[in-house]
Amino acid sequence: MSTLYSTKVTATGGRHGQIRSEDGLLDMKLALPRQLGGKGDATNPETLFAGGYAACFENAILHVSRDAGLRFADKDVEVIAEIGLSRNDSGSFVLSAALAVTVTGVDQKKAAELVEAADKICPYSNAIRGNVAVEINVSVR
Repeated sequence: MSTLYSTKVTATGGRHGQIRSEDGLLDMKLALPRQLGGKGDATNPETLFAGGYAACFENAILHVSRDAGLRFADKDVEVIAEIGLSRNDSGSFVLSAALAVTVTGVDQKKAAELVEAADKICPYSNAIRGNVAVEINVSVR
């Protein structure tokens, strides 16, 4: 399998530190969320993961839609990703994910079919499948 794209991000200081991509386009301070006892004055890994998952999943929906002969404008598909951090029974930290997908211009059945197909090709979905509890809710408008 050949790599289509690769990037590098360096983290220093853990959850209270800094991340910087090799191209410099991502250069951010990190902070522990207030809910975990931190200042909450900067972003955190879960927020970054939620943003990446939402954007990637939306793009996967657009991709499978084109393959199905459908064309959506950017505003016709919305994905909201929620990433949770908790502890499992053994005390280890684990993630959970919930996606709220809204599709305009199709019925509920077609929207669900598109989301199911997108879930199969989205690299984030494939990376966490079987390891992270994921709930996907689909609605139409």
